[in-house]
Amino acid sequence: MADRLMLLDSASLYFRAFYGVPDTVKAPDGAPVNAVRGFLDIIAKLVTMYEPTHLVACWDDDWRPQWRVDLIPSYKAHRVVEVVESGPDVEEVPDPLEVQVPVIREALTAAGIVIVGAPEHEADDVIGTLATIATMPVDVVTGDRDLFQLVDDDRDVQVVYTARGMSNLENVTDDVVLAKYGVHANQYADFATLRGDSSDGLPGVAGIGEKSAATLLGAHGDLAGILAAAEAGDGMSASVRAKLTAALPYLAVAPTVVAVARDLDLAVPDSRIRALDPTERLDAVALGERGGYATPLERLLDAFERVAG
Repeated sequence: MADRLMLLDSASLYFRAFYGVPDTVKAPDGAPVNAVRGFLDIIAKLVTMYEPTHLVACWDDDWRPQWRVDLIPSYKAHRVVEVVESGPDVEEVPDPLEVQVPVIREALTAAGIVIVGAPEHEADDVIGTLATIATMPVDVVTGDRDLFQLVDDDRDVQVVYTARGMSNLENVTDDVVLAKYGVHANQYADFATLRGDSSDGLPGVAGIGEKSAATLLGAHGDLAGILAAAEAGDGMSASVRAKLTAALPYLAVAPTVVAVARDLDLAVPDSRIRALDPTERLDAVALGERGGYATPLERLLDAFERVAG
């Protein structure tokens, strides 16, 4: 089997699991485990379908990095429930999910899955770096379209997009991005900068929507080309030039916020999928039985054994 790396946008997937599995699913002690069980089943399905040889659960060590907030204060501001002076702000997470996050990490570790985060960075940045340095084809699994900017057909980097549900996964290539938005994947970050994104608190350029952004990028290639054309008054209406000029302070900082990092200094252990030895498996299943997630954990371990040969 040829090597293939799968990168999981962990928070995106465990939120999906939490809302997709009934909250009546409990551990023996009564604690909620719907997100744990759902996440393990999601990974088992992905491994079975895509047969990766390597797997990394990418983590939000900081879901709202201060350096991004310093550039655009509205960045994810609507999701903050508590501002923390000395560390990451507290994100709005349902209590029954929040208590499961440490259990999810414990379950992933028991299964032998490598978890990678980076201080002051989001999982997107970890994914961007690992996808960029990978020497094998890459599947990025996420429900976040921001990561479409990583799609690279030449290097066989695709996004497995989960927004329509696990039964309707979409393999996003450059052709898919072009069909959806009228721009190529390598233009997507500039497209998102111009259009804005209310889910991330990015205002965009007032009066420039998806169609206008795509038209501008089609004509001028990238944001730098658009701004050069606006300054020169070349091939652009006065009204569009005025909108871009009014947004220059935003456009000076937004690309840094929107672009995922691709050059983090990451220490990544060997991420090759392997079958647990008998003792490891017994210990993992015992942990799962105590936590109320033994059955989906065993399904995941079985999937690992199949792909590991």
